[in-house]
Amino acid sequence: MKLLKRIQLIPTIFICIVVGLIALQFFNRTIKQKAVTGHIRNVPKQVQLILERSCFNCHSNEQRLSFFDKIAPVSWIVNRDIDRAREVMNFSEWDKLSDAEQKGKFYAIYNMVNAGKMPLPSYALTHPDSKLSAVEVATIKQYTLSLSAKDGLLPAHQGIANVLETTAALAPVSPNGIPYNADFKNWKVIGMSTLIDNTLRVIYGNDIAVRAIEEENFHPWPNGSAVAKAVFKQTRKANGDIVPGDFVNMQYMVKDGKTYKETEGWGFAKFNGQDLKPTGKTALFAQQSCISCHRQLAESTGYLFNVPPKVNSKRMIQQYLKTVQK
Repeated sequence: MKLLKRIQLIPTIFICIVVGLIALQFFNRTIKQKAVTGHIRNVPKQVQLILERSCFNCHSNEQRLSFFDKIAPVSWIVNRDIDRAREVMNFSEWDKLSDAEQKGKFYAIYNMVNAGKMPLPSYALTHPDSKLSAVEVATIKQYTLSLSAKDGLLPAHQGIANVLETTAALAPVSPNGIPYNADFKNWKVIGMSTLIDNTLRVIYGNDIAVRAIEEENFHPWPNGSAVAKAVFKQTRKANGDIVPGDFVNMQYMVKDGKTYKETEGWGFAKFNGQDLKPTGKTALFAQQSCISCHRQLAESTGYLFNVPPKVNSKRMIQQYLKTVQK
């Protein structure tokens, strides 16, 4: 009898689900259509085709959404992702970016697709044709590396010490209010990284950030944490050693949950070249162009691209001893 009653409930449950879905459509909205002011041009045809197939549905004003994408509640997620994607990079407004910004965007594109973070795994699951093959990723890489990245660099013979000395007296301010902080040279080095553009990145953390790393307490990072990244071109010495060469830019992340509430509590700033020119013309650009990529790292590193190493030697020794004893 119980089984029979359960079977009889199936049509009722199905009808409730259908009615619920129909009701949700009254709260649906279509994605806001915007004009195409400057389509991306002057790129190889194969690169453009990859971008149009894999990126344009979110990163442009030219959406070709499926019927499934337009049904609530799926449409709510799709619309949110498109809004965020446009803030980071909009291929339909490419003409609004300077040449340097366009080059920087392509470095970001390659880094994200090479790491498998773009297209979003959730999007690729329902849009398998958006996935990039290894050959397509290599195509993006080849084009990205072909772009010039020589603007605004210091003379190659100047090392880190000279760069810090040169910039110490300057204090430009990012559009979102974050000033260039020359005191980073007194912070502790918490990591190093490289990118395909042959840059070497030295990453510093202030006392609060270092303490959070030592205590493995960066989910979330405490307010007052600050991370600085000094970016240099790689230089290979005669003996084969790779050392910092030309200075490229300084990047900062500052944790302030109250001031930067809309970007998960993080403020971002980047200062380019010898004159430390701030990136972006508005506070919104400076913030949104960074957090949209850093959001992918919320669970793993608390929004940082470079996972901080464990610098608490005492804890590491204790863990090692426990392993040996077992």
